[in-house]
Amino acid sequence: MRPCPPLPALFAAMLSMLAAGCVATAPDVQTAAVPQVHPSYLAMYGERPDEKFPIPATDLSEVDPQYFRQEVAYPRGEQPGTLVVDPGNKFLYLVMENGRAMRYGVGVGKDGLAWSGKAEIKRKAEWPRWTPTAAMIRREPEKNGPWRGGMAGGLENPLGPRALYLYANGRDTLYRIHGTTEPHTIGTNVSSGCIRMFNQDIIDLYGRVPLDTKVVVLPAHENVEPNLAPVVAQAEIGTDTAFD
Repeated sequence: MRPCPPLPALFAAMLSMLAAGCVATAPDVQTAAVPQVHPSYLAMYGERPDEKFPIPATDLSEVDPQYFRQEVAYPRGEQPGTLVVDPGNKFLYLVMENGRAMRYGVGVGKDGLAWSGKAEIKRKAEWPRWTPTAAMIRREPEKNGPWRGGMAGGLENPLGPRALYLYANGRDTLYRIHGTTEPHTIGTNVSSGCIRMFNQDIIDLYGRVPLDTKVVVLPAHENVEPNLAPVVAQAEIGTDTAFD
């Protein structure tokens, strides 16, 4: 019979085997990569202290970068200066010269998905007043009832710092392009409202387009860039926006 090893030696051998087993079976845990936003976009969507109501920097952490403002190739034939809204892919294009366009990400409400056609910008407003519709007040009386007479412009106003009002054949379409108090909804469908943009983007667009600018709103199934499938989940987010 072979003698048993001394207890200290046996204990050390067992520890060695356990350690080897832990090394072999321990999961390879890696720290999740934190998405990095390019400094140019951080500057583009930075704070705007020069506004009547100073605008804070926009939190971009929950928005896919494809929805950030950028110049892109434009494949359609609209004239430079035209606005083209693509509700299906959640983009708005300002057509430029030489087959280019400035593309903005947008959030689209049910009203924005329901209407399509041609219009003109007949009214522009800085820090517009917001008034909930009767349906909104009936649906959420405690939230919207106090504002039945209208909410003055400001950081809490759902229309944001600017609004563009679309008319067709001389009549108000009730279709609006405006800012938002909820930047995380850019690239998504929302339960109410028309076309919302980052506050910094609606300020930029507002400064580029004059009154009487032509606007083309595409049907939801027609896309400017059909191969560019939306990446962000198109969840309905319960938000109300009415139009003054």
